Amino acid sequence: MAQGTKNRLLQNADICRTHLRETHAECRELVEEFILEIEGPEHENDPAQWSRFADIKQSTTEMRQRVDDAFKAWLAGE
Repeated sequence: MAQGTKNRLLQNADICRTHLRETHAECRELVEEFILEIEGPEHENDPAQWSRFADIKQSTTEMRQRVDDAFKAWLAGE
């Protein structure tokens, strides 16, 4: 994998994690559980899994909205 691609994946993962932690601070434990479900256990941590929320436009606003919608749907399914 090219270094630029790896950097973009890590950046997207960080944007998504930060957005969830800041937006849903009142349910921090659930946010961390959702993050763990997306990335896998710590030793298998795969930031590439966050790419499912990105698109070709690389719009962080839309990516944040998609991750927020996925978290809310995940909560509803809990």
